[in-house]
Amino acid sequence: MRHLIDFSDLTQEEWHALYHSFTEILKHPGDYRDALRGQTLASLFYEPSTRTRLSFEAAMQRLGGGVFGFSDPQSSSIYKGESLKDTIAMVSGYADAVVIRHPREGSALAASLYSTRPVVNAGDGGHCHPTQTLTDLAAVTLLLGQVDGLHIGICGDLKYGRTVHSLLSALRRFDGITVTLISAPELALPAYARAACEEAGMALREERNLRSAIGGLDVLYMTRVQRERFADPAEYERLKDGYILTPGVMEGAKREMLVMHPLPRFGEIDVAVDDDPRAAYFEQARLGMVIRMALLLETCRLPSLAPKIPQQKSGFACANPRCVTQEERYLPPLADGDMCRYCESRAG
Repeated sequence: MRHLIDFSDLTQEEWHALYHSFTEILKHPGDYRDALRGQTLASLFYEPSTRTRLSFEAAMQRLGGGVFGFSDPQSSSIYKGESLKDTIAMVSGYADAVVIRHPREGSALAASLYSTRPVVNAGDGGHCHPTQTLTDLAAVTLLLGQVDGLHIGICGDLKYGRTVHSLLSALRRFDGITVTLISAPELALPAYARAACEEAGMALREERNLRSAIGGLDVLYMTRVQRERFADPAEYERLKDGYILTPGVMEGAKREMLVMHPLPRFGEIDVAVDDDPRAAYFEQARLGMVIRMALLLETCRLPSLAPKIPQQKSGFACANPRCVTQEERYLPPLADGDMCRYCESRAG
């Protein structure tokens, strides 16, 4: 493992090794108190975050390491116009690993091109969030015993939800998975994500009604409709309360079904559901710190390497206005056919 930009950067063996490390940390947390003493993590959060940022920082500190960085780019030289390339080239000279969250899709891949240390994607716009996926898979495996063969419902914002895109990317690696997609048509799964699932042979279903879908699920993965991804506030207001999980809706679910959510929530799960034993989202968040401890144990110990900037022909233009290439114009054009490798959108 070099960088973690998407879950697909992990082999199945690496995932199993991370999960084993995760379970060992849960059993013997004291054994890891000084595991990364003397090492540092750069925490670069260009977007607001609570769970991801704090869990990474807590994970590093529990391993005996140090953390530096920013949670507001306005307090850094980015405010003065410093490029992503220059920030990463500088910071990777100070740290043993770099964690980055950025509003531009493809920014983590872009950062990895210029870093001498492993880059971990903590969320790039509406594209990917692989460490949330590690959290999700670790929680499901620990609480249900396996991932293979499960029927998973994903509800809410499937269009902009980076946690959804990363989770689906990971689920393609498991056997016998059925996924029911529950959303309004305006928030349906992007075509590239659907195509990738279908090519992998995943069984996909679509539902518009949460109440009618919930009965067959082993896991219900709720997501919020994200105000920050909408250009039109009126469209957000129209869609934000489309799916709300209440105790009444839970009456139709299996007794052992897990309710998960990457958090934060904004009304899509009624607070009364918190008392239901099937509500696993706060335990899910706690386990996120532990799986990030396991990840940092691997990434911080990797040797430094010189950045390798790919040389490709010019002329590529990404059609996605949220892509990092729209802002960081010096980036080398990376494409697979007509697909932008930074954000996985199609070229215009």
